[in-house]
Amino acid sequence: MRSWTEADRRRLRQAGRIAGAVTGAAAGLTLLSAGVLLRQAAGVRKVIPMAEAPPPRGDGLYGPKFPGRPLSMVILGDSSAAGYGVHRPRETPGALLATGVSRRLRRPVRLHRLAVVGSMSSGLPYQVDAALEYEPEIAVILVGGNDVTHFSARTAAVRHLSDTVRRLRAVGCRVVVGTCPDIGAIQPIKPPLRWLARRWSRQLAAAQTVAVVEAGGRTVSIGDLLGPAFEADPVRMFGSDRFHPSVEGYARAAAVMMPTLMATLGEDDRAPAAGPDGVRSLPQAAHEAVRAAGTEVSAVKVDGHERGPAGRWALLRRHPWFGEPRLRFGHRTTRPATEKGRVVSASGRSAAGAVGWTPEDHPAAVD
Repeated sequence: MRSWTEADRRRLRQAGRIAGAVTGAAAGLTLLSAGVLLRQAAGVRKVIPMAEAPPPRGDGLYGPKFPGRPLSMVILGDSSAAGYGVHRPRETPGALLATGVSRRLRRPVRLHRLAVVGSMSSGLPYQVDAALEYEPEIAVILVGGNDVTHFSARTAAVRHLSDTVRRLRAVGCRVVVGTCPDIGAIQPIKPPLRWLARRWSRQLAAAQTVAVVEAGGRTVSIGDLLGPAFEADPVRMFGSDRFHPSVEGYARAAAVMMPTLMATLGEDDRAPAAGPDGVRSLPQAAHEAVRAAGTEVSAVKVDGHERGPAGRWALLRRHPWFGEPRLRFGHRTTRPATEKGRVVSASGRSAAGAVGWTPEDHPAAVD
């Protein structure tokens, strides 16, 4: 074996000094990046005001003119489920969905809103405790945004959601979950936090999708659903805090969830998925769904089997909304048009009309 010369030892010491400098610089950049992100997160929290007053509840009976026993509906989750930023009960997501279900089923719907502004997924156990007292038949859950903005542990957040769905399914309640929205699409959040927020949002939404379908529910990806419209008309589509949706924004999200809600209730008037295009393994379906807002994921059997080599089978449905035509799965031919600040379909219907809301549907007590 060759003996070390003094020149060899000098080169070795020099390499060590260079490696140490590089390691130190990398550590410094990591700390600097973390500092920048923490400052940005703190800045965003200052821009987004705390809720001074809770949004209107919207609880009550919808469609009282229809005969039959009222359908019991509960809505759980965070401010996006509660409708923070709107001023009338009929403008909240729960009211919009309850009205749409009542009109399509021609049956009264009794709504109970348990969602809490600022709630993270860790708050769901308390909400479902309250929800079970109403013997719900259908539950809508919108949650995840606060888990991202507060750097909540993804595993724990998904576990709380999964447990909630299982508890509701155990009493025969059907469940639809709107997965985590793309926080990176929110204007007050700037790069590099915006890039990370988008990645974290998608990762959480994909994990939520897998957990919910495994637990017996269905999901609808919210993603950047409101992003293009916000960019086109932020004054009308954003609420006053530039973080939460406006009335039109909430109506848009509710309209996207409505077909899945009706399918869950056994009233699915959509054409079945053609061939194998919509069938995936559940992990793959979750991965694709988070990249296309409005995509529904539900469990499906293939040749009589629930599971394949890659796990549970899942069906993706990317249906038209607001009369939006599509050529094939996951691709639009046109983008939603706007008219005086309203999102309008090709047929001229506004978002609220797509959900099914009209003023006469609401009793005076709910207005």
